[in-house]
Amino acid sequence: MSDPGYKSLVGNSTHRRGIYLLPNLFTTAALFAGFYAIVQAMNGHFELSAVAIFVAMVLDGLDGRVARLTHTQSAFGAEYDSLSDMVSFGVAPALIAYVWALKGLGKLGWMAAFVYCVGAALRLARFNTQLDVADKRYFQGLPSPAAAALVAGLVWVMNEYGIAGNDAKWLAFAVTLFAGLTMVSNVRYYSGKDINLRRSVPFMVVFLIAMGFMLIAYSPPEMLFGVVTVYALSGYAMGAWALLHKKPKTQQ
Repeated sequence: MSDPGYKSLVGNSTHRRGIYLLPNLFTTAALFAGFYAIVQAMNGHFELSAVAIFVAMVLDGLDGRVARLTHTQSAFGAEYDSLSDMVSFGVAPALIAYVWALKGLGKLGWMAAFVYCVGAALRLARFNTQLDVADKRYFQGLPSPAAAALVAGLVWVMNEYGIAGNDAKWLAFAVTLFAGLTMVSNVRYYSGKDINLRRSVPFMVVFLIAMGFMLIAYSPPEMLFGVVTVYALSGYAMGAWALLHKKPKTQQ
C-alpha cells in the first residue's frame, strides 16, 4: 500500500504555481544591466556603465507594466523586482561613483557612496511597506531609478566632455550625497501614475513628445542628465511652492 502522505505531497507539488516568465525576463534583464554597469566601471569604461543604468531604468519600467497588462503579477515578481532594483539603482550607482571619482576623497568618498547605497535600500523598503496606504500620484522621496540616473548621468556628461573623475570629485560627492539623502526624505515627487494613456490628447502634445525624443537622440548625455536633474529638483520646488502658498490657520 502506498503512503497517503506521500500522495498528498506529490499532489501538492504538481499543483504548485510556477514563476511567470515574461515579466521576470524584463526584471532579469534589468538586473543584468545593473551588474554589467558594475563590471564596466571596474574596467574603467564609465560611459558604458552609465548607459547600462539608463537601460536598466527602461527595463524596470516595463516589467511592472507587462505584468499588469498580461495579468501575471505575483508576490515573487514583486520581491524579485525589489532585489533587482537594489543592485541596479542602489549598489551599481554607488560603486560607479566611487570608482570614477569618490575614491580620490578617501574616507569621505566611500562614506558618500555608502550613504547613497543605504538610502536606496531604505527607500525601497519604505516603498514596499507603504504600497497600500501611499498616495499613488506622488512618490515619497526621490525614486531610486531617478537617483541612479542622476549619478550615472553626471558620470556620462563628464565623460562626454573629457573631464576626469578626479577633477570632478567634489561635484560627484555633492550629487551622490544629494541623491542618497533625497531618497529617504519626505519630499514628494510626481509619479505620473494618474496619466491616462488611453485618453485622446491634442496634436501638439504628440508633436512635442516627438521633438523631445529627437533632442534626446541628438545629444543623449546632456538631455537625459538635464531631464533627471529637473525632476530631482522638482520635488523641492513643489515643496517650496506649497509652503509659500500655505494658508495660515485662522484663530478661533
